[in-house]
Amino acid sequence: MFVKRKKRGWRRRRTPEGIRITKVGLWYVLFAVLVAIAATNTGNNSLYLVVAVMLGALVVSGIVSRQNVDGLEVEVDVQSDVFANQPCRVAFVLRNRSRLFPHWLLLVSASRKGAGAGAPRLIPYLPRRGESRGRLEMLFPRRGQHRIRAVHVWSLFPFGFFRKGVRYHVDLDLLVLPELFAAASSQVEESGRLGEEAVPRAGWGHGLHALRGFRHGDDPRSIHWKQTARTGQMIYMEREAEESNRVAILFDNGVGELEATEDRDRFESLVSEAATTVVDYLDRGFEVELVTRNRRIPFGIGRRHRYAMLETLALVEPEEPSPGPLLSSDHTAPQVRLALDRTPDRPAGRERSPGEPPGAPRDGAEQPDRAGARV
Repeated sequence: MFVKRKKRGWRRRRTPEGIRITKVGLWYVLFAVLVAIAATNTGNNSLYLVVAVMLGALVVSGIVSRQNVDGLEVEVDVQSDVFANQPCRVAFVLRNRSRLFPHWLLLVSASRKGAGAGAPRLIPYLPRRGESRGRLEMLFPRRGQHRIRAVHVWSLFPFGFFRKGVRYHVDLDLLVLPELFAAASSQVEESGRLGEEAVPRAGWGHGLHALRGFRHGDDPRSIHWKQTARTGQMIYMEREAEESNRVAILFDNGVGELEATEDRDRFESLVSEAATTVVDYLDRGFEVELVTRNRRIPFGIGRRHRYAMLETLALVEPEEPSPGPLLSSDHTAPQVRLALDRTPDRPAGRERSPGEPPGAPRDGAEQPDRAGARV
């Protein structure tokens, strides 16, 4: 899958995150305090020896956990398209640069800008001069530019009493594409007049579909005069319909400034509706054109064309209203117009239900009629 990545996140600067006591360590400390109280009250030398061993284990655990996160190198990368509100996997490589000591019980997690660390991944063992590969799951609630700020590595070794952490700044920039709604495969609305592919039904194309008797209201220019002279009756030639394999998506983002949260959410829903339509038609082999108030992507197919359209929708923002409607470069192609309705009693859009085709009528979306004009 073609992916446009800003950059790959390598190990940058290393920042210690301190040491934290775990639940196991907390219960251990409480138990050591109880043993110390018992040793003080009874004066039993054996209990004093047990307290000394327990406190020594705490010191060893803290020192070893700190050494367990030294000598590491981290690399992260995103190898697939990332969509809003869909879990994505961030690939990482954790390397041990030490020639002497392996590492045990490491937790790896990533954090994005404006949010904390995600769910960690456990690495039980990392050999000397070895590496461990894995994937971290992350969720981005909004489309647009995002940054994976840092990768966090924590150590639970040796006893799990303390968790010593180190933060590696990777600053990986990535583009989150609009959320895709559920949509079933469906046929695009045909123009019924002009197109590229003939379909076996009557229409206004060039190929012959059938011969039949002339009816009142038929176009006299389509009378088959040879058959008429041969049979003695008026014979009419029905032409085959021609279906267009193109569709134009006209997304009107000239809605002005959206101050209300509800209007902003409706605009985001409309962006996702446009992205869903783009993906659905491209997957079925249609040439798709995307037109907004500030950009036009001509008709095309393929993965690069798909990503170019999704990238445009991922970065689209409300613009100042402009006079005049959006127009496609091919007026014969079916069109899907998406515009935000600012009236309070008419919502701009809703999430597509499973099985609903992208060409189905929706609030705030104008669908093509048989001539390719908007309804």
